[in-house]
Amino acid sequence: MNEEGLQGLYRGWFPVVTSVWCSNFVYFYTFNGLKTLAYKGGAKPYPAKDLLLGFIAGVVNVVLTTPLWVANTRLKLQVSKKKIDKREDDHSKVNKASNPSTTTYKGLLDAMYKIARDEGVRGLWSGTLPSIVLAINPAIQFMVYEAVKRRLQKYADAKELSGFVYFLMGAVAKMIATIMTYPLQIIQSKLRAGHFHQGMIHWLKTTIKNQGWLALYKGLETKLTQTVAMAALMFLTYEKITAFVFRMMRQQFTAKAKVG
Repeated sequence: MNEEGLQGLYRGWFPVVTSVWCSNFVYFYTFNGLKTLAYKGGAKPYPAKDLLLGFIAGVVNVVLTTPLWVANTRLKLQVSKKKIDKREDDHSKVNKASNPSTTTYKGLLDAMYKIARDEGVRGLWSGTLPSIVLAINPAIQFMVYEAVKRRLQKYADAKELSGFVYFLMGAVAKMIATIMTYPLQIIQSKLRAGHFHQGMIHWLKTTIKNQGWLALYKGLETKLTQTVAMAALMFLTYEKITAFVFRMMRQQFTAKAKVG
């Protein structure tokens, strides 16, 4: 705020929002499609099946949207470097002189194009392996959420719960999933920064050896603050929109039945 003003708090919001929108659309669409197929014919739902469906949806999401997140990571690193360069003008001039190949990205699409050009198409899928492993994160999140949701619906004897309950369930589910998988997210970030050739196991061993196990949970508080609130709002919005759409569909079906 002191250095960049209010605008600085929202710098780079468009690439992030675009990536989040695409990622959530792919995940929710795939998960709900799989859930419809899996529970067709009145099959009994249970957590293990939700976990499997969530993981498959997560893998599909990773394969389709990893290039967006790789580009996002590079854009964030670029902004961080510019801030350091401003504070250390003399030092930055030396760095630029010794590293003339530093690439400047103008936006999400430009970053994706230049990464593919400079590093090959493979570079757009940097960190795919830990991302696939991390598909367990939303899988755990949805498993916990669906299990708690079914229990509360049964307890309250109602299909639709209050907005606050949806918000709270989403927050708790995301918190559990994030704490369980956060170390992999640290490794994933490093690989997306352009170190795909090192591999996940290499970075994991190096981090533990040089900084200890606690380094794998560095920044967890900030991550929880960011992702838990976002997930809670996402689930609340999703449930309310879904309920509204189904009510509209029922009303149209009832109106058509009366006319017929």
